[in-house]
Amino acid sequence: MRDAAGSIYDLGYQGYAGPRLGRRHAAWTMYVHSMRLIFGIGRPFSSKIAPWLLLGATYMPAVVQVGVSSISNSEDIELIKPEEYYKYIQIVLAIFVAVIAPELAGRDQRSRTLSLYFSRALSREDYALAKYFALVTALLALTLGPQLLMFIGNGVALDDLGGYAEDQWNDIPAAAASAILISALFSGVALAISSQTSRRAYSTIAIVALLVVSSVIAISMVESLEGNAGRYSILISPLQLADGLTFWFFGATDQPEEPTAVADIWGGAYALVAAAVSVVCALIVVHRYRTIDA
Repeated sequence: MRDAAGSIYDLGYQGYAGPRLGRRHAAWTMYVHSMRLIFGIGRPFSSKIAPWLLLGATYMPAVVQVGVSSISNSEDIELIKPEEYYKYIQIVLAIFVAVIAPELAGRDQRSRTLSLYFSRALSREDYALAKYFALVTALLALTLGPQLLMFIGNGVALDDLGGYAEDQWNDIPAAAASAILISALFSGVALAISSQTSRRAYSTIAIVALLVVSSVIAISMVESLEGNAGRYSILISPLQLADGLTFWFFGATDQPEEPTAVADIWGGAYALVAAAVSVVCALIVVHRYRTIDA
């Protein structure tokens, strides 16, 4: 019987001697990866359909407004006022976070890759915040982007962008502040829900239900309850918070029959509650990933 023989090959394996970029670079990489995931970059075409269609839908009112301004060559024809813009797209924003957040938060849970991420320089807190800020950034493309397009388009249509900007300059900080708060609010609510489970269908249904049902309940309470209990109940709805804080930042008032006008509370309350809810939801996401098994 012949003895078993073996061969030894020197393949030149060596330890890594290059630069170690550390935690900050790992967090940035996760943020970029999350942005690519949101818009389906580097993924099959089917993954791009929903985010890009919804992105395009948020720009349609701005395109219509700019088109009308170009034809009429007048800023007096204002089909869509800046403070009313989110009324036209808030359902699109709700659908966007309901579709994207479950994929963003649940994909790594389903594929059981969290342990690989957390075994490296990336901390659990970095992971959670990278996901959160990626979704906020993506939503800014849907909220602030159309407002800027409408602002620039109206100025160009008048052949006097500088003069238009000088007259309407206060719309820019109002649009930016409202867009940031709305993006943070919707992102926080959606991720706080979707990070709790890896099942996309459950998360999507829960997000839509919370946004829609809370709005229905808030409107009903405003109309049926008397006193401060009824007026301040408007603050339980993220959709109504978005309306209220936007009108406050623009220094405008809603139509008399609209819920925010009926409630008639200080506009800053909408912004403060939206900011508080955003922070609380971000903390919920961080806590979830601190305690999740990986």
